[in-house]
Amino acid sequence: MLQRPENTLLQDPSYPHNKTIPLSENGPIQRSMELFQAEPAVIDPQLSEAVSLGTTILAVSYNGGVVLAADSRTSSGSYVVNRTSNKLTKLTKNIYCCRSGSAADTQALAERVSNYLHSYEMDIEKEANVATAANIFHKLCYMNKWHISAGIIVAGYDPINGGSVYSIPSGGSCVKLDYALGGSGSIFLYSFFDANYKPGMTKEECLKFCQQAVAHAYSRDGSSGGLIRTIALHAGEPEDNTIPWNVTPYCMEKDPKYQTQAIQNPPYSSSAILSGNKVTTTNA
Repeated sequence: MLQRPENTLLQDPSYPHNKTIPLSENGPIQRSMELFQAEPAVIDPQLSEAVSLGTTILAVSYNGGVVLAADSRTSSGSYVVNRTSNKLTKLTKNIYCCRSGSAADTQALAERVSNYLHSYEMDIEKEANVATAANIFHKLCYMNKWHISAGIIVAGYDPINGGSVYSIPSGGSCVKLDYALGGSGSIFLYSFFDANYKPGMTKEECLKFCQQAVAHAYSRDGSSGGLIRTIALHAGEPEDNTIPWNVTPYCMEKDPKYQTQAIQNPPYSSSAILSGNKVTTTNA
């Protein structure tokens, strides 16, 4: 057995490794590379990136239930691989989750939690609570936080606690909130929620508020877009709704405020002044 040389701190035994002798240009490996071309994902590194839900997800509680909302864009690098994906995943009849992060990781998590909850409901012979679903997500995300990329919002309705919203970010913590935001588009929404959110909204007010929030987010976030999906959970049956991209409640291009700014500041000139049909410049 080879011994480590004395007075060294090498991590590997110090013995000469076998040198790799490169093959000639006409060797078998080179020939196979010519016959069997590489996949596009190998040629273009962006295609080999994990499919990610660069996204906008949110859940808001109202007087009598909760509303979950999300966009529908799934991206891989700069490529939009799916423009109509559904990020609102059913766990039980009145418990849903919003998924952000790696699409594969979040789908696997949601499927496992759904199986756990169905087995649990069969065992106790009644519907599971929203807190139970959130706690299962919390444990799975925390135990695997170094191996998965997943940000989850769990929301639903149960007879004990009514409408509940839980946020489980990528680290695995679990926090109960009145509303929760997630995904890349959420950074544009915190000020919007500070200015417009009010507790105790009706279902109709909450639905309209959530749809406006998602529309504002993907007006500014390049990783969000497509449809606006919402679902309202309450004591009755779930009510889902989908808004096409061309009838969204907000569009930055149609906002009068930004149209006015575009007229006052013509492109390529910070000192131009609009006067009638003529554009004149001023000396700085």
